[in-house]
Amino acid sequence: MATKLPVFIDRGEAERLGDLKEERIKVNRSAKVVKGGRRFSFSALTVVGNQDGIVGFGFGKAQEIPTAMQKAFKDGRKHLIRVPRVGSSIPHEAEGVFCSSKVRLVPAAPGTGIIAGGTVRAVLELAGVKDILTKSYGSTNPVNLVKATIVALASLRTKERIEELRGVQI
Repeated sequence: MATKLPVFIDRGEAERLGDLKEERIKVNRSAKVVKGGRRFSFSALTVVGNQDGIVGFGFGKAQEIPTAMQKAFKDGRKHLIRVPRVGSSIPHEAEGVFCSSKVRLVPAAPGTGIIAGGTVRAVLELAGVKDILTKSYGSTNPVNLVKATIVALASLRTKERIEELRGVQI
Protein backbone atom coordinates (compact mmCIF):
# COMPACT_ATOMS: atom_id res chain seq x y z
CA MET A 1 0.00 0.00 0.00
CA ALA A 2 1.48 3.33 -1.04
CA THR A 3 1.37 6.14 1.49
CA LYS A 4 -0.19 9.33 0.20
CA LEU A 5 0.97 12.81 1.10
CA PRO A 6 -1.65 15.54 1.63
CA VAL A 7 -2.72 18.24 -0.79
CA PHE A 8 -0.52 21.28 -0.33
CA ILE A 9 -1.41 25.00 -0.34
CA ASP A 10 -1.26 26.52 -3.84
CA ARG A 11 1.73 28.63 -4.83
CA GLY A 12 -0.13 31.96 -4.96
CA GLU A 13 -1.34 31.63 -1.39
CA ALA A 14 2.12 30.53 -0.23
CA GLU A 15 3.66 33.68 -1.75
CA ARG A 16 1.22 35.90 0.20
CA LEU A 17 2.09 34.31 3.56
CA GLY A 18 5.09 36.54 4.15
CA ASP A 19 7.63 35.59 6.80
CA LEU A 20 8.00 31.91 7.57
CA LYS A 21 10.19 30.51 10.30
CA GLU A 22 12.50 27.60 9.57
CA GLU A 23 13.92 24.89 11.81
CA ARG A 24 16.64 22.46 10.81
CA ILE A 25 15.80 18.86 11.68
CA LYS A 26 18.64 16.84 10.21
CA VAL A 27 21.73 17.32 8.06
CA ASN A 28 23.10 14.12 6.58
CA ARG A 29 26.57 13.71 5.09
CA SER A 30 27.14 11.13 2.40
CA ALA A 31 30.39 10.25 0.66
CA LYS A 32 31.21 9.08 -2.82
CA VAL A 33 34.60 7.44 -3.28
CA VAL A 34 36.41 8.73 -6.35
CA LYS A 35 39.94 8.38 -7.69
CA GLY A 36 41.35 11.18 -5.51
CA GLY A 37 39.59 10.10 -2.28
CA ARG A 38 36.15 10.77 -0.84
CA ARG A 39 33.80 13.42 -2.17
CA PHE A 40 31.19 14.55 0.36
CA SER A 41 27.69 15.85 -0.28
CA PHE A 42 25.01 16.94 2.17
CA SER A 43 21.25 16.61 2.48
CA ALA A 44 19.18 18.81 4.78
CA LEU A 45 15.68 18.34 6.19
CA THR A 46 13.88 21.46 7.45
CA VAL A 47 10.44 22.32 8.75
CA VAL A 48 8.89 25.64 7.70
CA GLY A 49 5.91 27.37 9.32
CA ASN A 50 4.38 30.61 10.54
CA GLN A 51 3.34 29.31 14.02
CA ASP A 52 -0.26 30.17 13.12
CA GLY A 53 -1.70 27.14 11.36
CA ILE A 54 0.63 26.84 8.35
CA VAL A 55 3.43 24.25 8.28
CA GLY A 56 5.48 22.35 5.72
CA PHE A 57 8.69 20.44 5.21
CA GLY A 58 11.56 20.66 2.75
CA PHE A 59 14.42 18.46 1.68
CA GLY A 60 17.51 19.75 -0.16
CA LYS A 61 20.78 18.26 -1.37
CA ALA A 62 24.00 20.04 -2.29
CA GLN A 63 27.80 19.92 -2.07
CA GLU A 64 27.81 22.34 0.90
CA ILE A 65 25.62 22.58 4.01
CA PRO A 66 24.40 26.21 3.56
CA THR A 67 23.32 25.53 -0.02
CA ALA A 68 21.49 22.36 1.05
CA MET A 69 19.73 24.36 3.78
CA GLN A 70 18.64 27.05 1.30
CA LYS A 71 17.28 24.41 -1.06
CA ALA A 72 15.43 22.72 1.79
CA PHE A 73 13.83 26.03 2.86
CA LYS A 74 12.80 26.77 -0.72
CA ASP A 75 11.36 23.25 -1.05
CA GLY A 76 9.52 23.72 2.28
CA ARG A 77 7.67 26.75 0.90
CA LYS A 78 6.27 24.45 -1.81
CA HIS A 79 5.00 21.84 0.67
CA LEU A 80 2.83 23.90 3.05
CA ILE A 81 -0.45 22.69 4.56
CA ARG A 82 -3.10 24.40 6.68
CA VAL A 83 -3.59 22.93 10.17
CA PRO A 84 -7.01 23.36 11.83
CA ARG A 85 -6.77 24.14 15.54
CA VAL A 86 -9.28 24.44 18.38
CA GLY A 87 -7.91 26.84 20.95
CA SER A 88 -4.30 25.82 21.49
CA SER A 89 -4.78 22.16 20.54
CA ILE A 90 -6.12 20.06 17.67
CA PRO A 91 -9.82 19.22 17.08
CA HIS A 92 -9.56 15.42 17.47
CA GLU A 93 -7.15 12.47 17.59
CA ALA A 94 -5.24 11.75 14.41
CA GLU A 95 -2.83 9.14 13.14
CA GLY A 96 -0.34 9.52 10.34
CA VAL A 97 1.63 6.77 8.63
CA PHE A 98 4.51 7.16 6.22
CA CYS A 99 6.58 4.11 5.27
CA SER A 100 7.28 2.35 8.58
CA SER A 101 6.86 5.46 10.77
CA LYS A 102 3.58 6.01 12.58
CA VAL A 103 2.66 9.11 14.59
CA ARG A 104 -0.36 9.47 16.86
CA LEU A 105 -1.59 12.93 17.88
CA VAL A 106 -3.97 13.38 20.83
CA PRO A 107 -5.50 16.74 21.87
CA ALA A 108 -4.57 17.92 25.35
CA ALA A 109 -5.93 20.35 27.95
CA PRO A 110 -4.64 23.93 27.97
CA GLY A 111 -1.33 24.23 29.81
CA THR A 112 -0.14 20.71 28.96
CA GLY A 113 2.45 21.82 26.43
CA ILE A 114 3.87 19.81 23.56
CA ILE A 115 4.67 16.29 24.73
CA ALA A 116 6.64 14.98 21.74
CA GLY A 117 10.05 13.90 20.50
CA GLY A 118 12.36 16.38 18.80
CA THR A 119 11.31 15.73 15.21
CA VAL A 120 7.55 15.76 15.82
CA ARG A 121 7.91 18.69 18.28
CA ALA A 122 9.50 20.90 15.61
CA VAL A 123 6.60 20.31 13.20
CA LEU A 124 3.97 21.00 15.89
CA GLU A 125 5.69 24.16 17.19
CA LEU A 126 5.89 25.67 13.71
CA ALA A 127 2.25 24.69 13.09
CA GLY A 128 1.20 26.75 16.12
CA VAL A 129 -0.11 23.85 18.22
CA LYS A 130 0.65 24.50 21.90
CA ASP A 131 -1.06 21.66 23.82
CA ILE A 132 -0.80 18.12 22.45
CA LEU A 133 0.23 14.59 23.37
CA THR A 134 2.05 12.47 20.79
CA LYS A 135 3.47 9.01 20.40
CA SER A 136 5.59 7.70 17.55
CA TYR A 137 5.79 4.04 16.62
CA GLY A 138 8.06 2.12 14.28
CA SER A 139 10.94 3.76 12.46
CA THR A 140 12.49 6.90 13.96
CA ASN A 141 13.90 8.06 10.63
CA PRO A 142 13.50 11.89 10.80
CA VAL A 143 12.33 12.21 7.18
CA ASN A 144 9.59 9.61 7.62
CA LEU A 145 8.55 11.00 11.04
CA VAL A 146 8.14 14.51 9.60
CA LYS A 147 6.08 13.18 6.68
CA ALA A 148 3.93 11.02 8.99
CA THR A 149 3.27 14.05 11.22
CA ILE A 150 2.29 16.15 8.19
CA VAL A 151 -0.07 13.37 7.03
CA ALA A 152 -1.68 13.29 10.51
CA LEU A 153 -2.08 17.09 10.65
CA ALA A 154 -3.55 17.15 7.12
CA SER A 155 -6.22 14.61 8.14
CA LEU A 156 -7.62 16.91 10.85
CA ARG A 157 -11.08 18.42 10.31
CA THR A 158 -12.98 20.99 12.35
CA LYS A 159 -16.67 20.59 13.17
CA GLU A 160 -17.56 23.34 10.70
CA ARG A 161 -15.57 21.67 7.89
CA ILE A 162 -17.30 18.30 8.50
CA GLU A 163 -20.73 20.00 8.41
CA GLU A 164 -19.76 21.69 5.15
CA LEU A 165 -18.50 18.44 3.57
CA ARG A 166 -21.51 16.36 4.61
CA GLY A 167 -24.13 19.04 4.12
CA VAL A 168 -25.74 18.36 7.52
CA GLN A 169 -25.89 20.08 10.88
CA ILE A 170 -23.95 18.34 13.66
